[in-house]
Amino acid sequence: MDVYGLIGNPVGHSLSPPMHEAGYEALGLDARYVTFEPDADAAAAAIAGAADLGVAGLNVTVPFKRDALDAVDPAPLAERIGAVNTVDYGPVRAGEAERPRGHNTDAAGVTRALAHHDVAVDGRDALVVGAGGAGRAAAFALADAGAAVHVANRTAERATELAADVPDATGGGLDDLAHRVATADLLVNATSVGMEAPEETPVPADHLHGDLAVLDAVYAPIETRLLREAAAAGATTVDGAWMLLYQGVEAFEIWTGEDAPVDAMNAALRAELE
Repeated sequence: MDVYGLIGNPVGHSLSPPMHEAGYEALGLDARYVTFEPDADAAAAAIAGAADLGVAGLNVTVPFKRDALDAVDPAPLAERIGAVNTVDYGPVRAGEAERPRGHNTDAAGVTRALAHHDVAVDGRDALVVGAGGAGRAAAFALADAGAAVHVANRTAERATELAADVPDATGGGLDDLAHRVATADLLVNATSVGMEAPEETPVPADHLHGDLAVLDAVYAPIETRLLREAAAAGATTVDGAWMLLYQGVEAFEIWTGEDAPVDAMNAALRAELE
């Protein structure tokens, strides 16, 4: 049996176990997905040594995504983003490497969610609201896919610092948000606004327009105020569960070498969110 899992603290709320288990069942794989919740001072050692416990792959969630960088051989994209959320122990178990391979599949979660909804990225103007971990992954993903990226953040300095790391990106505060939305083809909410307070939105309704595609990283609730108001304005909307799904799909495919059963994984995920 192959053992995969999630490491973070806390992890009790995670939707990854049912999503991945549904994938293994759909393909008839002899595999399990478990959770690990170490203390912060033990996280790096746990990630580095998980192969010794028979673990084939790990997802990494907050607050350990940056700690994981020091415990793995990071893939180029993960190194550029500065965070690892997927660890592949295959090369270590095969005796081909001393350190596991670290990936960032959050970026693929963005682009594959958009592709699923036929949203073009190449050549488009993309606005990323938020300069935290999700915003960083989104900005790199969209820029690498050919978009011109602008990062807007409440603290302008954080947006400009992120933009400096992303090819041809710009960044700033929220003072010109109306103009930025008006000229954007694609909007990604990479903040948590709308999650704990569902009546809140990061972008006022009167900024939204019908030529926009809107991806909200928030997945609980699935239909946020931002998405409701974007749909009312005629925009294409993509809920955060698609982003969560496709980062998991990408990890599944890295670990197993199989095409992930997307429909089965999506059904399991959305059943948990209902």
